[in-house]
Amino acid sequence: MRRRTRLLAGAGLLALVGVLSVLVSPAVVLDRLAWVAADPLRLTVALTLVALVRPLFAWPTTLIAVVAGYGLGLRGFPLALALVVVTSLPPYWVAGRGAGTGTVASAGERFVAEAGALRSVAGSRLLPLPSDVVSAGAGVAGIPVRTFALGTAVGEVPWVAAGVVAGDSFASLDSVSLAAVLDPRVVVGAGLLALLALAGPAYRTYGRQ
Repeated sequence: MRRRTRLLAGAGLLALVGVLSVLVSPAVVLDRLAWVAADPLRLTVALTLVALVRPLFAWPTTLIAVVAGYGLGLRGFPLALALVVVTSLPPYWVAGRGAGTGTVASAGERFVAEAGALRSVAGSRLLPLPSDVVSAGAGVAGIPVRTFALGTAVGEVPWVAAGVVAGDSFASLDSVSLAAVLDPRVVVGAGLLALLALAGPAYRTYGRQ
């Protein structure tokens, strides 16, 4: 009964996120943030609020890096990276609380045991996957929160750097296209690093079965 309640709550939350992601697009946030970008303090507060609510709307984490780069230039990288870690915590906690002991959780735990928790998170972050999927997977696998936060910070470095550099180059936020932010070379390079980090443990965990 308790497991069924968790599953229903999780399904309801996913439905809510789906509805909000359709009704409220990242473009709305970019329009609202443009006017605060001139003041570093206002921008920091606004981005922190965006980081806290972002998971509810399923916005890409790149949004934070782009706005930080636009308002603060390249020096906005540390703030953007810290906020990307913060915004990854809610999906991690929600998935961890509702994970239970099912097949998915067991498979995740076996992989983490083989690869190591830090390597698992950092390598997964390098893959061009939705951030919240990786966060939820880490929660399901039972990775400790400190290791999760550190692995997220390490693995998100190329994506945050690309977002900050792109934001710094935009003349205005009105013309931002998140789909055009990432250089294909960053995507390929990060993907190769993820392959080097995860291919061996993945084969040893699942390939021999």
